[in-house]
Amino acid sequence: MNSSNYMNRVLLLSLLLAILCLSCGKWSRRAGVYDFPQILQADTLRVLTLNTSTSYFIYRDQPMGYHYDMIRDFCSHHGLVPEIIVAGNTGAMLQMLQDKEADLIAYGVPVTNALKDSMRYCGLQQISHQVLVQRAGRGDTLLTDVTGLIGRQVTVIDQSKYLDRINNLNNELGGGILIDRIDSDTIVVEDLIRMVSRGEIAYTVADDDLAMLNHTYFGNLNVDLPVSFDQRSSWVVRKDTPVLADSLDSWIENRSSGPAFLRIVKRYFEETKGYSYVGRPSFREISGHGIISPFDSYFKRYGEETGIDWRLLASVSYQESNFETEGQSWAGAIGLMGLMSATAASLGAEGEQLLDPEKNIRAGTEYLKSLLHIFRFIDNPDERTKMALAAYNGGIGHVFDAMALTEKYGGDKEVWEGNVERYLQLKRLEQYYSDPVCKNGYFRADETIKYVRDVIDRWEIYKKSLSLPSV
Repeated sequence: MNSSNYMNRVLLLSLLLAILCLSCGKWSRRAGVYDFPQILQADTLRVLTLNTSTSYFIYRDQPMGYHYDMIRDFCSHHGLVPEIIVAGNTGAMLQMLQDKEADLIAYGVPVTNALKDSMRYCGLQQISHQVLVQRAGRGDTLLTDVTGLIGRQVTVIDQSKYLDRINNLNNELGGGILIDRIDSDTIVVEDLIRMVSRGEIAYTVADDDLAMLNHTYFGNLNVDLPVSFDQRSSWVVRKDTPVLADSLDSWIENRSSGPAFLRIVKRYFEETKGYSYVGRPSFREISGHGIISPFDSYFKRYGEETGIDWRLLASVSYQESNFETEGQSWAGAIGLMGLMSATAASLGAEGEQLLDPEKNIRAGTEYLKSLLHIFRFIDNPDERTKMALAAYNGGIGHVFDAMALTEKYGGDKEVWEGNVERYLQLKRLEQYYSDPVCKNGYFRADETIKYVRDVIDRWEIYKKSLSLPSV
């Protein structure tokens, strides 16, 4: 073999090895040991989860969720970047983990003997049960024992574990519970919880973590009465990654009583996120001198600079913060205009600057202006404003998803009421948020829909009471 042919073969072999090394690490992950030391070397933890209100979702264009925040804390502790992979269901997650498409499942997988041969339960573990969801307002009769359900109607989703449980409970009590079944294609458990809060149905059944999360939205609910035995659930890794499992167990043992862990629990299951469905929007009384707030001069200044009605800015600010300069929402929206830290940073406001009224209002006005510009293809200015407000509150990704769904199903994607609003609401259903035209997954739209309505209604009140400043 001459030296030229030899060199050509060496170069070809080197090229093939380089291609193997650059193929996202899949070859090494599948072919050999890929435990926590290798994960640390790669700087990335591949995490499987489901798109739900208790595990992982996108809100205000930021990833959130109880399980997501927990795994992010683990990754931060070890200097890792979480790569989130959303699966369709628990079965799909388990198969993907077994096929080494991910490193762990950050979701409450029920603990069963069947999985213990191939999987290891570790990390965040929970003991949960199903509870009765009932109203607890003035004049409501609170049930404190399951025997009180005899002769009463309980509404559950058909062909669900909740139906199975209420049927079993009915048999245990010797009958008498009136079981109302709802079609699972058009409704989810959170819809039934909302209906209980509104007084449209009397009772439903939900997992206690989901019930507690919804109690932070609907303060007139009671979710204290268990109707099932405890069920253990846990994060899961493969049996061949014992070091990862031990690292997760060590992390949870050291962090479970710490402030970061407790803050995450409080964020999702304790902090009030409530809103009412009735009545006109609340608003600060306009003084006899035509003053809405102490910050009107800033609303007027930046409204004039951007071409946005200052009274609209005031309405947004009241909705976001009630004009409290140092307020922060459960989702992390800060200050008068309710800005997420990442959004504010992109507009030149960071850290303590977000608590400065002028800087916060300037950044919030610039953000609303950018959203109005994004929706400039909508000719009707009123509809453009509604879309921008929806994006301001819920995130632009979900609004574009809803517009895509509206167009797909024959609606008008440039009209809010009855069109984009409707499909934004439908993004709580898997058949819609998993549609190929959607890029941002599950969304709970109640707050956003109310937000748009309240801001617009309050703006109308302000416009009737106050004229624009003379130029």
